[in-house]
Amino acid sequence: MKADSHTTHDAVDDPRNRDIKIYINGELMHRSEAKVSVYDSGFMLGDGMWEGLRLHNGHWAFFDEHMDRFFDSCKAVSLDVGMDRAGILEALDLTARANGMTNDVHCRLMLTRGPKDKPFQHPSLSRSGPTMVIIMEHSKPADSLHGRGIRLATVPQVRGLPMSQDPKFNSHSKLNCVIASLQAEQAGADEALMLDPHGFVNTTNACNFFIVKKGSVWTSTGDYCMNGVTRQKVIDLCRDNAIPVFEKNFSLYETYGADEAFLTGTFGAQTPVAEIDGKAIGTGKRPVTARIRELYRALIERETGGR
Repeated sequence: MKADSHTTHDAVDDPRNRDIKIYINGELMHRSEAKVSVYDSGFMLGDGMWEGLRLHNGHWAFFDEHMDRFFDSCKAVSLDVGMDRAGILEALDLTARANGMTNDVHCRLMLTRGPKDKPFQHPSLSRSGPTMVIIMEHSKPADSLHGRGIRLATVPQVRGLPMSQDPKFNSHSKLNCVIASLQAEQAGADEALMLDPHGFVNTTNACNFFIVKKGSVWTSTGDYCMNGVTRQKVIDLCRDNAIPVFEKNFSLYETYGADEAFLTGTFGAQTPVAEIDGKAIGTGKRPVTARIRELYRALIERETGGR
């Protein structure tokens, strides 16, 4: 990767993260002591689901929407969460209190099928219950993300069909996206722009993707991408604020000619795209992206009781 490269998850360095406490199955331990078994199904097979959440003003933003996706995903793969939503909220709050965290916090909630009796694939070999891990860090997106924007490269790795590995799963198995990231890096870009099985523009390796054309906002149909919580909030904000928005198929032809492009995700909210496949996007002015960012910030304040 080039020296000036960055990703949508670049964060301001915070020394407090060197001493965080991590939640593992009800226990809190220093990050240096936090470990799971090499027999754990998540380590061995990528058999698990996860959610990324943000803590603002002492409240978890869009908690219900994240839990909808988490519980639906776990149910779809017969993964017993082992607790209800209230139990997860209690575990999240416990971990936040133990770390003295109230704002600008990113959380990764992970659940696997648990340790296996033998190092083989069948899920019935996980017999001792699930493994839940909660990692929280003091985490603010780096200023360069919004200043310079992200450079994307279209990669050959695609988002798959639902009957292979449904891209709507936020699963521990991310090899597809890792391969896409490597392909983008080898092309000299920051991150990967992935197409769907029909060749239409879909998503990046880590975030949902939007373009702006003549004041209208476009994103993919959603058939082959993660059902991003931030993605849906942006669509809703556009509809509520008279910004034309379309979920539709579109190709690289329309993408290269866009006036603006941006990514959405829990960590970075809305991150501008500077170029795709070496082609600059628009003139560098991003009025629609800026307006959406302001609307989203206001939504977060309302959602989390900010003052």
